[in-house]
Amino acid sequence: MKGQTSTRTKVLHALMIVVLTILLLLFIAPFILVVINVFKTKADINTAPLALIGKHGFTLENFPRAMDKMNFVTVFGNSAVITISATILTILFSAMCAYVIVRNPSWKFGGMVFALMVASMVIPFQVLMVPLVSVYGGLLDVLNSRITLILMHTGFSVSLAVFMFHGAIKTNIPNELEEAASIDGCSKWRTFWTIVFPLLKPTVATVAIIDAMAFWNDYLLPSLVLGRRELYTIPIATQIFYGTYSNDIGLIMAALLLAMLPILILYLFLQRYIVEGVTSGAVKG
Repeated sequence: MKGQTSTRTKVLHALMIVVLTILLLLFIAPFILVVINVFKTKADINTAPLALIGKHGFTLENFPRAMDKMNFVTVFGNSAVITISATILTILFSAMCAYVIVRNPSWKFGGMVFALMVASMVIPFQVLMVPLVSVYGGLLDVLNSRITLILMHTGFSVSLAVFMFHGAIKTNIPNELEEAASIDGCSKWRTFWTIVFPLLKPTVATVAIIDAMAFWNDYLLPSLVLGRRELYTIPIATQIFYGTYSNDIGLIMAALLLAMLPILILYLFLQRYIVEGVTSGAVKG
């Protein structure tokens, strides 16, 4: 019986590895195709997209052409400023908000705010699109501004971040640490920044990578807010490569790879915190 159980376990383990390998290949197949085709000419991409090297050989000309056409330095700067600013604001505001709610359980207004934040996560952005543009563009006339986009990104992402920080603070940070700091004369403000916030590093990393990816790759909201070309972010700028009747696939691949690299590098640096942060921040209490 033990031998049969051991054999069955090995078979199931092997099947799981095979299934996971297939899923991994399906998941990264688009990225592999981009990497393969970005070093080919347009003709080679159209005739043999799966070939490692095209008939015309290895070429790097797609990168400088794509960077020049999309004004890469400007759009990269716009994307970086918007993404970094919105991510930092989201982390700071969400961590402070979650801390106040967790440490004041008898405060009914705080519980109500938290419940509304959790409920707001189920509302799709498409429902808010038209009112958003009508109010901020028609009535307030504050569109075509990086600051407006940064604040909108922050507002839309705060609910999920507060939810994650709320769970992390409630489950992982004991009150005894703060009580000891209070006895030593530490104020609430100083206690939060010197004791609580450093212990939230895994959750901070998780929120940072989730929000940075969302802000960096977002097309819909920036396309509604930013109308002037000098304010374009990378996702909007890549649209210039798509023509009405034909597309320059090589330039599109180069632009996509240039857009992916920064966020991919960020993920590689923060990946060791992701699982721990999701686990600690996913508890609702």
